[in-house]
Amino acid sequence: GLALEQRGRDEVLRHVGVEPSGEAFNGLALNRQNRPFNPMVNAGAICTTALVRAKPGGTRFDCILDTLSRAAGRRLAVDEAVYQSEKATGHRNRALGHLLLNFGKIEGDVEEHLDLYFRQCSLLVNARDLAVMGATLANLGENPVTREQVYQLPAVRDALSAMFTCGMYDFAGEWAHRVGVPAKSGVGGGIMAVVNRQLGVSVYSPRLDEHGNSVRGIRVCIELAEEFGLHAFDYGNFGSSFLTSLG
Repeated sequence: GLALEQRGRDEVLRHVGVEPSGEAFNGLALNRQNRPFNPMVNAGAICTTALVRAKPGGTRFDCILDTLSRAAGRRLAVDEAVYQSEKATGHRNRALGHLLLNFGKIEGDVEEHLDLYFRQCSLLVNARDLAVMGATLANLGENPVTREQVYQLPAVRDALSAMFTCGMYDFAGEWAHRVGVPAKSGVGGGIMAVVNRQLGVSVYSPRLDEHGNSVRGIRVCIELAEEFGLHAFDYGNFGSSFLTSLG
């Protein structure tokens, strides 16, 4: 979202694609244009992180932290132990960073970009934070709790589009088929799903399947989608009227 708003869609797409990869989330692979397949796998996340600029009077990490905190509705913090561990053991991500540097998809100090990536990967969030973040995206970029506009609509639209097709790693196609909403999985065991203009959903369970997705989290989301008709193409999904029916 930040990269899109700061750089514009054309510039971001010059660096990162938007196609499903068919590879593992941390796969050492780029597409035929030597770009990361999409922003949702590690290579693409490193690349989009490298595109973020600092705001006047602050650092690039300050910018990322402020934006994600506003999306969550509270001030977030870094888990220093996780950050140090990521930095010490993230050799595969370091290899991806140098691969991107080799093909000119990131510029400047690759170690600085990777440090920024490791830091933002180490932010502490809980399930409620992820749900509010999802609801912020569902609410056209406005946090529904704080009423603060966090992202502008074009960035939300593009981010949700990438999430819908690529957010669940190599399970993205079946997720779109069975759940049918934009989502992003993390190898920490969290899943954030976005029901457009309706609600954000978050589930957390750390046991992962072979794709790196939460086993129980996927089951919960499938059941929710079936019970409440959340699938984007479900005949019973009438958009914002869903909230009215719950009320």
